Amino acid sequence: MSATPSLRTAGAPAHTEAIIFDMDGTMIHSMPWHAQAWVEFTRRRGMHIDVPDLMARTTGKNGTECIVELLGRAVSQEEADALTHEKETIYRELFAPRFAEVAGFRAFAAQVHARGLKVAVGTAGDIGNVEFALGHLALQPAPLAIVRGDEGLPGKPQPAIFLEAARRIGVAPEHCIVFEDAPFGIEAARRAGMRAVAICSTHSADELAGPHVVAAVRDYTELMNTDFLESIHVATA
Repeated sequence: MSATPSLRTAGAPAHTEAIIFDMDGTMIHSMPWHAQAWVEFTRRRGMHIDVPDLMARTTGKNGTECIVELLGRAVSQEEADALTHEKETIYRELFAPRFAEVAGFRAFAAQVHARGLKVAVGTAGDIGNVEFALGHLALQPAPLAIVRGDEGLPGKPQPAIFLEAARRIGVAPEHCIVFEDAPFGIEAARRAGMRAVAICSTHSADELAGPHVVAAVRDYTELMNTDFLESIHVATA
């Protein structure tokens, strides 16, 4: 990663009613363990893969889309579900003893709630990974809505997951800010008509750039040090 990313809050005229968090790499520092899980999953099958390339092609996609990318062929839903379950089980077994949030996430989420903003989660992860992450994080209060990749929606960069999250919490897309760590997620926010904050836990600020990106930071500790929440126009009743 290059030098520490900086705040870029100019050009955000819309008032803010909701924050939509991606999960992997955004709420939790999970991406290295997803990479290791792919290594172990493919090792069991005698496959040799370029892990960085696979991660670049799949991060933000749902489980079925990831399996299709890995195998390079069409798969039945039954096969995709079984393979996804195996890979994600490996991931959770690897990550559980070393579970970590992206630095400052829980404190920042508490500040978001204190300012009266609605909170949703929009992730390509499946129910097992969502329950795993939220069980460890124990957020109080819990997000108002969680949209997952195993609900039949296309993964990112398609905007469906974020648009559905906004719909469930009753907030128009232009009044949402998406927090994302991956290029596909940043693009999905743009397609959804939402502003975005780039969390540079696994990608550089340059890789996560866009006209709708209002800030780029390494983690939430850095974001809180910039008084980001004070800099945005929060809607009041």
